[in-house]
Amino acid sequence: MDRKEKIIAIIPALKEEGKIGTVVSRLKKEAADFIDEILVVDDGSKDNTASEAENQGAMVISHEHNRGVGSAIRTGIDYALENKYDIAVIMGGDNQDNPREIKRVVYPILHDHFDFVQGSRYMAGGERVNIPLFRWITTGVYSLLFKIIVRFPISDGTNGFRAFKLRIFSNKEINIWQKWLDRYELEPYLFYKAIKSNLKVTEAPVTKSYPTGDIGYTKMIPILDWWRIIRPIFLLKLKLKK
Repeated sequence: MDRKEKIIAIIPALKEEGKIGTVVSRLKKEAADFIDEILVVDDGSKDNTASEAENQGAMVISHEHNRGVGSAIRTGIDYALENKYDIAVIMGGDNQDNPREIKRVVYPILHDHFDFVQGSRYMAGGERVNIPLFRWITTGVYSLLFKIIVRFPISDGTNGFRAFKLRIFSNKEINIWQKWLDRYELEPYLFYKAIKSNLKVTEAPVTKSYPTGDIGYTKMIPILDWWRIIRPIFLLKLKLKK
């Protein structure tokens, strides 16, 4: 595929030994036309996450201690900006996202002039494989709440699979370098700010595949981490945070 834009895949990872190698390998095989570099940000894992990713050919930056997924994404964005990438794709290190679908989130940026593309497992063409009932309910309720508060027609507010132009960070209204965004707050903050800053935002259908059974599909701490996801939209709406 001919393109002039430099694209990086940023993968925040915590204790993904046994999965991250597969993710990197699949990216290299299935998304080579759309990705120039794969960056894994190991957020303080005590297992072999970092070495497994390196062995498959990824660039790896390791946090000495666990800082949170928001901090890991920020580290990746800092690297992308320093190395003059044009577009970043964010996806999970748990092998729940399909690397072949990177073209779905990148295409609207490359060809339709969008600034931010949110992956959606719920819109037409999206899929949810083995999704636990609790996750289906909570993500659905959150997305409805987000849509009402932000007043923007979205179907999936919590999907971590997304792409965006890196020049959006030249907008002074978008400041991801705030300490309160270190954990799960950063992703909803960024989505909210992209919309409210009048960037061109859209969704693209993607697949989210969960492991069978209820074990191992999330590292979230019940209640606490859901509050971390929910609170940015209220804090920003009430202008208690910027």
